[in-house]
Parts: sequence; C-alpha cells; structure tokens
Amino acid sequence: MKFLPLFLLPFTALADDSLFNGKDLDNWRSDAKGDFPYWTAKEGTIQCQSGPKKKGSVLWTKKEFTDFTLTLEYKLGEGTIDSGVMIKGPHDQIQIGISGSLKRDLTASPYIPGKGYPVEATKAIAAVKTNDWNVLKIEVKGNTYKTWLNGVEGITYTSDTAKEKGPLGLQLHGNRNMSIAFRNLQITE
Repeated sequence: MKFLPLFLLPFTALADDSLFNGKDLDNWRSDAKGDFPYWTAKEGTIQCQSGPKKKGSVLWTKKEFTDFTLTLEYKLGEGTIDSGVMIKGPHDQIQIGISGSLKRDLTASPYIPGKGYPVEATKAIAAVKTNDWNVLKIEVKGNTYKTWLNGVEGITYTSDTAKEKGPLGLQLHGNRNMSIAFRNLQITE
C-alpha cells in the first residue's frame, strides 16, 4: 500500500481526525463579539482578516485536548503576519510569522508569557514559503512541545506553564492589516 504525504491529501480525506470539515466553523468558537467577525470558511480553508482598527481574535476548538500531534497547513496572506497556534488555552503558543514584539520571523517557535521566545526554530524559520502553503506540525506530550515546518525540525521545549488539558486556538493579532489561511487541520490524540 502506498501512502501520500499529508500535505498532498485533500481535506475531505481527513474527515476522521480533522478539526475542520472544510465547509463551516461548527466545531469552533470565536472569542470576538459576534459569531465570527474575522473568520470565514471558504473553499476548504479557514480564512481570517484583521485590520489596523480591529482587535485581535482567537478561533478556539470546542473540544479540549491533552497529548496530541497537530498538523496543519497555512498560507501567508497580505500584510505583516503575526499569528500562531494556542496550545491548550490562552497562554502558551507556537508562533506563525513575525513576532510583534521582536519584529522578526519566529515561526515554529514557542511564545511563553513572561518568558517571550525561550528557544527559536532557526532552521525551520528558513524553510518558510512566503507564497505557498506551509506544513506546520506540533507535537505535545505533557508539557513538552516539538515543532516541524515543511519537514524541517524546529524546537523541543518543556514549558513550566503548560496546562494539562484545553482547547486549541488559531490566533489573529489585531491592530494590523494582515490575512492568513489555514487548511487540512489534522489531529491525532
């Protein structure tokens, strides 16, 4: 039997362990006022758009997770992208794009409140495709995070602020003109 790499499979083939059904945001909740003012499901993708006068937003899974491997694809849109994946709640995250505080790309690196970016995924950052889909893989076992970007190993980091269980979130920073799209969000617990 021949297996295709994850990034070559269409989103419909991932239905059993997919966080996104490719059609709507039924398995998600938004922390912004209104249903989903920044987030839309369109053509098999989750798309989000911010603006200079808009506040940020996080699109949260309704389900909570403990140990898992999450693989997703993202494509950078317009503007300076400052996004990320929130890990089991509103604190620890894995960065996608330019850090607002450090003004440089820290994709696949963990952001930990109070510590900033304790380790940087230097080799993975070099693998970012600016005009194409990128594959970000995040493995969480207890309080240890590992990342890969487009097959390039990013970091291994043990967080002392990790939560035992919680939802996952896609982050959209506010007060900047930017857009990003996500697809093929696949999780294995």
